[in-house]
Amino acid sequence: MADDSKVLNKKDALGVVRIADEVVSIIAGLAATEVNGIEAMSGGLAGGIAEILGKKNFAKGVKVEVGEKEAAVDLFVIVKYGVRIPDVALAVQENVKQAIETMTGLSVVEVNVHIQGVGFPEEEKEEEDNTTRVR
Repeated sequence: MADDSKVLNKKDALGVVRIADEVVSIIAGLAATEVNGIEAMSGGLAGGIAEILGKKNFAKGVKVEVGEKEAAVDLFVIVKYGVRIPDVALAVQENVKQAIETMTGLSVVEVNVHIQGVGFPEEEKEEEDNTTRVR
């Protein structure tokens, strides 16, 4: 049985529904990556090791604090080069809030977006490499 401090408890006539913090993290991570302008989520060393080992970590770059009825989310993202960062961050906040509230019934009190870097498209890098080789 899961530790009650790490899950959301909802009790009704039929019993108790428990939603783990990790579930909320996965919802937030997937909702954030759906936004146009997000290159990737920025995870720590553990997330990088998990990906090397072949495990996809959908909660990478997400930190959540879940109470009985509310949740707060911190997202660590890498944006695509050339996007307007405030617009992308606002879209991420709105998409994550809507996804969590719709799927879990929790009230999201804050979604903090931390921009950790800028990603450059692979196509541009390949074009640059090809230009320097052609003579």
